[in-house]
Amino acid sequence: MTTPTLLPLSGRRIPTLSPGASSFPHHRATLRLSEKFILLLILSAFITLCFGAFFFLPDNSKHKRFDLGLEDVLIPHIDSPREGKHSSGQMVIHGQGRHDENRHREEVASLRDKIRADHERALQEAKEKLRKSREELQAEIQTEKTKVMEDLKKKDPGPKPLPPVPMPKVVGVSDGEPPEPDAKEKRDKIREMMKHAWDSYRQYGWGHNELKPIAKKGHSTNIFGSSQMGATIVDALDTLYIMGLHEEFKDGQEWIEQNLDFSVNAEVSVFEVNIRFIGGLLAAYYLSGQEVFKLKAVQLAEKLLPAFNTPTGIPWAMVNLKSGVGRNWGWASAGSSILAEFGTLHMEFVHLTYLTGNPVYYQKVMHIRKLLAKMDRPNGLYPNYLNPRTGRWGQHHTSVGGLGDSFYEYLLKAWLMSDKTDTEARKTYDDAIEAIERHLVRKSNGGLTFIGEWKNGHLERKMGHLACFAGGMFALGADGSPDDKAGHYLQLGAEIAHTCHESYDRTVLKLGPEAFKFDSGLEAVAVRQNEKYYILRPEVIETYWYMWRFTHDPKYRQWGWEATQAIDKYCRVSGGFSGVKDVYSSNPTYDDVQQSFFLAETLKYLYLLFSSDDLLPLESWVFNTEAHPLPVLHLGNITLPGSEPAQR
Repeated sequence: MTTPTLLPLSGRRIPTLSPGASSFPHHRATLRLSEKFILLLILSAFITLCFGAFFFLPDNSKHKRFDLGLEDVLIPHIDSPREGKHSSGQMVIHGQGRHDENRHREEVASLRDKIRADHERALQEAKEKLRKSREELQAEIQTEKTKVMEDLKKKDPGPKPLPPVPMPKVVGVSDGEPPEPDAKEKRDKIREMMKHAWDSYRQYGWGHNELKPIAKKGHSTNIFGSSQMGATIVDALDTLYIMGLHEEFKDGQEWIEQNLDFSVNAEVSVFEVNIRFIGGLLAAYYLSGQEVFKLKAVQLAEKLLPAFNTPTGIPWAMVNLKSGVGRNWGWASAGSSILAEFGTLHMEFVHLTYLTGNPVYYQKVMHIRKLLAKMDRPNGLYPNYLNPRTGRWGQHHTSVGGLGDSFYEYLLKAWLMSDKTDTEARKTYDDAIEAIERHLVRKSNGGLTFIGEWKNGHLERKMGHLACFAGGMFALGADGSPDDKAGHYLQLGAEIAHTCHESYDRTVLKLGPEAFKFDSGLEAVAVRQNEKYYILRPEVIETYWYMWRFTHDPKYRQWGWEATQAIDKYCRVSGGFSGVKDVYSSNPTYDDVQQSFFLAETLKYLYLLFSSDDLLPLESWVFNTEAHPLPVLHLGNITLPGSEPAQR
C-alpha cells in the first residue's frame, strides 16, 4: 500500500496536491467545452425539429382517414326532425357534420403552417450561430450566465440581519511602538517584510488561496478545495491592521465584499477553514468594527454545520460547501476524525453563538467535549484518532505536535476566553497536561527537554516543529495551575523554547527542520531528508513571543531576530517568500509556496515580539491557533444561548 504524501500545515498533517499541480481548469479548455456545448444544443434542436416534422406533419392520405374518423365521432345515432338515412341505414346530422369537418381541416392546416414556420426560424437561427466567431459565442454565454445570476439574486433576498449584541471591549488594537530605538528599527524591518509578502501576493496571486513566489502565480492545496477563496487575504487582514497597513487592509476588505463566495461546489477542510477563514474574519471584525466580516463569518459557519451530521456528532474532516456532504481523510486511521481538527473549533464557535444568538454553534462544540469526557483514555492520554461512526478511538497515537496539538491549546484558551469562568475546560487541560508530562516529556542526554510521541505503547524520541508551540502554551497556562505549579510550568515553557532554538541553531540556515530526533547520539537534528524542510512555520517564534511577554528576558528577542534575518536571507525572493527544502544545505532549493500562515502567524508574532505589551494585551485578547486575536468575553451574568450559567 502506498503511503500518501503528507504536508503538515497549521496543526497537523494533511494530504496535499503536489507543488506543480493545478487546482483550476485551463481557460482554453473551458472555452472549447462551451463552444461544443452550444453546437450540440443547435444540432440536437435541428434533429428534434426534423423528426417532429416527419412524424407529426400529416400527409393527404392520413388527413382523409383522420377526417373520416372524426366525422364518425361527430355523427350521433339520434332521431331528429332534420334526420335522414345513409344507404347503410346510419343516421346523421347533415349540416352540422360538414361544418365541423371544414373547421377541423382549417385547424390542421394552420398547425402545419406554424410548425413549418418554427422549423424555418430554428434553421435560420442555427445558421446564424454557426457564422459567429468564438469571441461572439463566448460573449453570449457570459451574457446568459450573468442573466441567470441576476435572476437568482432577485429570488434570494440575502442573509437576514444579525441581532444586535454588545461589542466586547477591545483595547490595544494599534500602535504598540516600543520605547527602545533598536526594537523599533527591527519592528519596522518586519513590517517591510509583511509589505513585500502582501504586495507580491497582490501582484501575482490576487484572489488565489496562496502564492507561488518563484513562478509568480497563484497556488492552492486540497484543504481549500478547487475554489479561489482568497485564503491569504482573509488570513492576513488582522496582521495588516495591527501593523497600520490600512490601504492594504482596505484592498482586502473590498475583495471580500465583492468576491468572497461560499456557495461554491468545493470540498474544504473544516478545521483549516474554521481557523483561517472564520477566525480571520472574526478577528478583522473585532479589530475594525466592519460588519461585512461578521456577516461573512456567519455565512461560512452555516456551510460547515452539515459536517456534524455523523452518528456521534464528531464532525467529518471535510465538507462540500454546496452539497453539505462530508467525509474523512483517506489516510486517517480507519476513517477516523482527527483530535486536533474536531478539537479546534471551540473558540470560534463560542464567538459565533455570542454574535448571532444561535445556540447551535456552542452546542456542537460542547457536545464534543462531553463525549470525550465519557471516554476511557489510555494512560490519561488522548489518542489522535476517533471514529465518528462508532465513537471509538482509532490507532493509539498521541502527540502534542501534528494531529493533536491545538486540541490542548483550545482547552486552555476556552478557559481564558471565558474570562476564566469555564472551569471545566481548565480542569480538562490540567489533567491532559499532567498525563503529557508524565508520559511524553523527557530530557535528552545533552540536557534538552523535549516532547516525544506515544505510538502503540512506546515513546518515539522525536519532536516536530509543530510541537514547539507548547512552550508558549505552558507559559500561558502557568497562572492558574493547580498545586502552585505556576513557576514549574513557566520553567517548562522556557526549556521547550531553548530546545526549539537549538533545533534552529544546529542547522546551516539557522532555520528549524520539520522534525528532529533525540537518539543515536543526535540531538535536536533532523535525520530523514523529508524532515529537513522549513515551510515558513510560526510555532517556534510563537513560543518566543509568549516567553517574552511573561519574562521580558532579552534572549527571546535575540532569538526572534536571528530567525527574522534567516528568513529574510534564505526565504525571500523577488516574488515574495518561499519555504526551503533542506535547512542543512548552504544552497537550498525552494518549495515555491508562500503559505498564508506566514502572513497570519509568523510575521505577526515577530512584529508583536518587538512591540510594547500594550499591543493586543493578553488580559483582553486570546489568539486562536492561526494567531487571529479574539476578545475575552466578559459575560458576567450574561449566559450564552444554549449554555448553563457560568460558575466561577
